[in-house]
Amino acid sequence: METPKFNFEDLKIYQKSLDFIDDVYDITETFPKVETYRLTSQYVRAANSIALNISEGSGGSDASFNRYLQIAIDSVRECVTCSTIAFRRNYIDNDINLQFRIKLAELSKMITALQKYLKNK
Repeated sequence: METPKFNFEDLKIYQKSLDFIDDVYDITETFPKVETYRLTSQYVRAANSIALNISEGSGGSDASFNRYLQIAIDSVRECVTCSTIAFRRNYIDNDINLQFRIKLAELSKMITALQKYLKNK
């Protein structure tokens, strides 16, 4: 039996957000145990929120989708702050921080472009 597929799963932005989630899960596994219910939890929830809001919003009207995309952008910003905190606490090095910021900047640009498309449609 073939696995059912939903339309949002074909969105490149959705796939990239899932890739970022994988990165966050991998890197937060290296964080100190004391951060489990602090930074680790917040970082994972913020990363998940990007993909969750893209998928959840995709099924509604363009205006509704745009609101969900705004929440996804807010979660991108939250992830930038989590990366900065992790870097400042020496949980990640500068290379990882830079890689994550580049991925987040790309996600932000893609979300903004999709928002513009929806508004001009």
